[in-house]
Amino acid sequence: MKSVNPLNWKKLSSATEADCRVFAVAREHWVHPDGQRKGDFFVMHCPGWVNVLALTPEKELVMVRQFRFGTRGISLEIPGGVMEDGEDPVTTGARELLEETGYCGKRGQILASVHPNPAIQSNRCHLVLFENVEDTGELSWDGNEEMEILTMSVEEVFERARNGEITHSLVIDALFYLQNYLAGKL
Repeated sequence: MKSVNPLNWKKLSSATEADCRVFAVAREHWVHPDGQRKGDFFVMHCPGWVNVLALTPEKELVMVRQFRFGTRGISLEIPGGVMEDGEDPVTTGARELLEETGYCGKRGQILASVHPNPAIQSNRCHLVLFENVEDTGELSWDGNEEMEILTMSVEEVFERARNGEITHSLVIDALFYLQNYLAGKL
């Protein structure tokens, strides 16, 4: 097997192919530094996202179960959502946590920022932790949202991820960073 040091390609042009409300698809023409390889590639330009790890004083995670159109079924996840232009990830996390679950966190921190799918997406997902969250009972769902709000022990959530009940890759990313945080490795 031959191994090489990969080089950055140069983008020559970009044109929007589709504006799909929560993302835009661009056709981008790229050329390799050797000048021999070039082509059109499709990139999804999405806003930043935030996924929230919300721990209650009893060290339980706030979880949501909701319908997802992509998988055509119910998904067990942590709360999260899209960042507004110029919004800080911790501010987004606090807003989304309150809107989706009614829980409020005072001080959040970013555990990590990951690329959801760098092959075709340009955005980042920020994994934000709030500890000692409290239930305010205030919900503010979007028109198409409905969720079951649950709390469960961290170990139960980890077990549900291990047994395949939690399949959302960004939630699993967040759980990986939470596990390291709780072990004192972050």
